[in-house]
Amino acid sequence: MTPLALPAELAAYFAADQQNDSSAVANCFVPDGVVVDEARRHVGRAAIAAWKADASARYRYQCVPLRLESAGDRHVVTGRLTGNFPGSPIDMRYSFVLYGAAIVRLEITA
Repeated sequence: MTPLALPAELAAYFAADQQNDSSAVANCFVPDGVVVDEARRHVGRAAIAAWKADASARYRYQCVPLRLESAGDRHVVTGRLTGNFPGSPIDMRYSFVLYGAAIVRLEITA
């Protein structure tokens, strides 16, 4: 399967996520960026890094981006998430808002 072509900012996010690099994930965001995941809101790079570190400690997972829908600064990536968590595998929606070359907001939903 040919990898999905993603905007550079999103490709950087998914690459950092796969490497379990919480600092690199956080650095994909503006300083006051927001992640909403599992009904919890994480604001700022330190909180985003802590969110990623916690998720990586709890679960081993991999996300393969399958589809991209874009409209202006908004991008929705549907990805297949597989790992050692209940319900695996599952298709998740990663809804990104970009500003310049960074992510402002990411909301992850099933």
